[in-house]
Amino acid sequence: MNNTFNLHIKNIDDTDKFAQNIAQIVSKTGGLICLYGDIGAGKTTFVKHLAKYLEIKEKVTSPSFVILNEYHSGKISLYHFDLYRLEREGLESILDELHEYTENDKALAIIEWAEFSSGDLPENRLEIEIKYVDENQRRFFIKAFGDKNIKILELIKEFYK
Repeated sequence: MNNTFNLHIKNIDDTDKFAQNIAQIVSKTGGLICLYGDIGAGKTTFVKHLAKYLEIKEKVTSPSFVILNEYHSGKISLYHFDLYRLEREGLESILDELHEYTENDKALAIIEWAEFSSGDLPENRLEIEIKYVDENQRRFFIKAFGDKNIKILELIKEFYK
């Protein structure tokens, strides 16, 4: 069983459809999604689309300056982290909290700038690296860690057969 999947996103509608597919799955499973990519790659845009399909009522914004935005109005709770500006001590406390957020199926944690985690992420996670191709196009490189997330990835692949 392959635990990776690559997806060519041609436009914002493709991003929206991918987010809808992910939301359909994680609304039942919860979990952790770690996002990687340069500034402007589309990490926050993806989270906004995902939140829409999780039926989050609040306005979803980048947590760059607040580190964590919490949304509890949707099908499941969404914890949206940004590790870009964290120092080592803050990172350690966030990573401890992550285990609490991701241990049940009623919450989804998303980490932007997961590359700043120093590799101390929970074992069970879905990683999505977003590569900028041009103004409209992106490449999504998806990798699953842990049995639950390998099953989630297999379900994602089914949408693109």
